[in-house]
Amino acid sequence: MKVEVDLTKCQDHGQCVYAAPDLFALDDQGRLSLRSHATDVYTADVDEANGEELHEAAEVCPLQAITVHE
Repeated sequence: MKVEVDLTKCQDHGQCVYAAPDLFALDDQGRLSLRSHATDVYTADVDEANGEELHEAAEVCPLQAITVHE
């Protein structure tokens, strides 16, 4: 499965970090750490074993910046 994070929508609320700490993290400045890897959209493959956490993170994102592609 793939995850896509629209960093232009993301405002670093951190709900994804609480829902899926193995997949998301905040850096020392409180910003989503994915920002160091991409500026607009971050896309990555995610192991099926982390699927439940990933779906939860997408669901709790207040700005719907996370999209899961099966």
